[in-house]
Amino acid sequence: MSFDVAFGVDVGGTKILLLAINRDGEILFEGRRSTPQITTAPGHATAEQIYGLVDEALGSLQLSLDNVVIGVGLPGIMSLDGELVFAPNLLNDSGTRLADVLREIAPSMHVLCENDADCAAVAEHALGVARGVDNFVMVTLGTGIGGGVFVHGELLRGRSGFAGEIGHMVVDAKGPPCPCGSSGCWERYASGKGLARLGSLAAHEGRLPELVKARGGADNVRGEDVSEAATAGSSEALAVIREVGWWLALGVSNLANILDCGLVVIGGGLSDLSAMLIPPALEFLPTMVLGAAARPRVEMTASKFGERAGALGAGLLAFERLS
Repeated sequence: MSFDVAFGVDVGGTKILLLAINRDGEILFEGRRSTPQITTAPGHATAEQIYGLVDEALGSLQLSLDNVVIGVGLPGIMSLDGELVFAPNLLNDSGTRLADVLREIAPSMHVLCENDADCAAVAEHALGVARGVDNFVMVTLGTGIGGGVFVHGELLRGRSGFAGEIGHMVVDAKGPPCPCGSSGCWERYASGKGLARLGSLAAHEGRLPELVKARGGADNVRGEDVSEAATAGSSEALAVIREVGWWLALGVSNLANILDCGLVVIGGGLSDLSAMLIPPALEFLPTMVLGAAARPRVEMTASKFGERAGALGAGLLAFERLS
């Protein structure tokens, strides 16, 4: 059966984004909801939020479930047959087959689930800044850090489908604990939560006096506050962003050393800060990559689609695999 509309859904640690697209990747509808933060009925609360968005999109576009395919990107390790095996930032849904839960709600739903960063990589490779690039890494900076890896023009899946969990490279063995159960993972430093943690640390160390005063105390300083202050030109907030850029470079240097990737694409919710994060990361990178002076320069660029890349890629994969 051929379909003309796909719904791509990106489930993050804090929000769920749905895009309805046509085969050219044109966005026909966009909707958002909060990701459920509860600990009962694994998979069901998330599935209900997704179905609510699907129902809203169907009504807006005057379509039925029989007319669309649906791809869902999830933040965690996905088996090749669609099980969300483990999701540190979506722990309640670990071990579930969300596609099956969605079909319990709507048996006629044509749906598949994939890793969210893999979906983002597919979008950038098909229509974005990595179009025509055979070897690149997609780095999604959101609540955590996700990764999608293309090698010789193909998405790297690994033996079980788990490849690309770059956010859980340990970059500091004595670093802070991570929801995955380890300590010092890369996403503790260069993700949205990493920015919040480094910002809080800077506030308590007296390195953000203006922001602390504006927020009424160091305990009140959030990652969003640091982002907003940096965007407004605050030198003290920009220093924290530069620190995040150093950690970003450290992780990217490991990827470059292991994969010899020519391009790193920065996406996810934190990609709004790419203009401030990428320059310091590129400044630090040559001091970290093995043989930097003797090898081609590692390029780093912002995603074309930003936080929408995951949902867009999920829709494209739904067209590819369900039509």
